[in-house]
Amino acid sequence: MTGVPNGPWFTSLPPCETLVPCGQGRHTVRWEAGEFRLASHADLEAELVLVALGGEGARCVEIADAWRRHAADLTVLGLGPRGEADEVPVSWDDVDAAEQAARGGAGGPGRWGWLASPPRAAMARAAIRHQQYQEEAGQDSQRRLDLLSLLALGAEFQVRLSGQVAAAYADRLDEPDDYGRNVRSVLTAALDGRLAPVAEQWLGIDPNQVEVSLYRDDGWGSVELTGHGEQRRLRVSLPAWWLARVWACGLALTGRHLVVAVERAGWPDARVLALRAPGAEPVSLRAHAVSHPSGAADAPHWEI
Repeated sequence: MTGVPNGPWFTSLPPCETLVPCGQGRHTVRWEAGEFRLASHADLEAELVLVALGGEGARCVEIADAWRRHAADLTVLGLGPRGEADEVPVSWDDVDAAEQAARGGAGGPGRWGWLASPPRAAMARAAIRHQQYQEEAGQDSQRRLDLLSLLALGAEFQVRLSGQVAAAYADRLDEPDDYGRNVRSVLTAALDGRLAPVAEQWLGIDPNQVEVSLYRDDGWGSVELTGHGEQRRLRVSLPAWWLARVWACGLALTGRHLVVAVERAGWPDARVLALRAPGAEPVSLRAHAVSHPSGAADAPHWEI
């Protein structure tokens, strides 16, 4: 057993890999121990430099670069899956179509195109606005292409990228991200979207009756069930790290227990803090990874 108390969030995750259309063939890309790796490109750093300088890069290398760019992009949490049943199907054909659209660019005669001799000052202002528009449009197209490429890697990569993004901000809840977004509100929404379906499986409760908040103090948080019928509410408060250490590692619902924290991370064995029922005291349990019912070797499935 590989066990690491308070180790990296991904310690309870197995490697995963998939095939990516690259050049005239298909290359294997792999995620392992928190890193995105390319088996078919020995000198990744050199190829990334080439891409940064404007050179034509292999698709594998471009995806590795996209992974780096979006490893702390909160947008990922709004796009990625919220559970096993929440598929985000994106094909490489979708990526190819987006790439063609991005290369097509945008343009037109502009506001002054109909004049034989447009005013020079107006032309200068229009040229500046057009350049800004082209730059912004190019950035938006590249961002869209990046995200589609990352989603096309499949569910296991999507979950791991979501975990990486959550981990990047778990201790920075009161700082804005690079786009000025409120981190706490984005992570609260991400926690709500992922915990509600887990609660439905755990208790049979309507996801709309689940109220979620980010836990601010020391400890694992709280889980309380109140009311009856339409007034029934499950109120859950968990730290942001739950998204990475528990949910992304497939531990959220293990052996009919809601896992609220990981005491000792590891693969294929881990020790978790789990609840049998709302309001109960959490108990320390040993979890063991077994074959996933779907047969997927890289999809974690745990039992107590």
